Amino acid sequence: MKLSKFCSEDLITFNLKATTKDGILKELVELASKSNLVKDSAELLQDVRERENLVTTGVGYGVAFPHAKTKATKGIVIAFGRSDKGVEFDAMDHKPAHLFFLIAAPEDAIGAHLNVMARLSYIMKSEENRNKMMAVTSPGELLQMLDAIE
Repeated sequence: MKLSKFCSEDLITFNLKATTKDGILKELVELASKSNLVKDSAELLQDVRERENLVTTGVGYGVAFPHAKTKATKGIVIAFGRSDKGVEFDAMDHKPAHLFFLIAAPEDAIGAHLNVMARLSYIMKSEENRNKMMAVTSPGELLQMLDAIE
């Protein structure tokens, strides 16, 4: 699965400025809203917050996958953000998150968004891959990396 078909260079930042969980969600939604697939950024933010309130999407190892199925998008969108300092994200390992993948999927997406999340989870399981994500400096390089990992 080529994750780059759900993301583009303008949906990637290596310099998240927020220092709180909610700030990160706002910043990632703002980034995702650059996609023409996002119809309503306010609704997307509300849906991502509601999902986050159910259970944290901070999976540990410095990684978080905030996500939502929402009417606010007409296709699957991935926005990526990195925080070198890290942000407290209620992660399962109680450590700050540095790598954030916001995944927005339409409400009628049956399994595609689950495949995207599973693929990202598989990639982020590897410490080597996480280290590469922390070191990458260009959006194009990040997209190539995501697509190249077997």
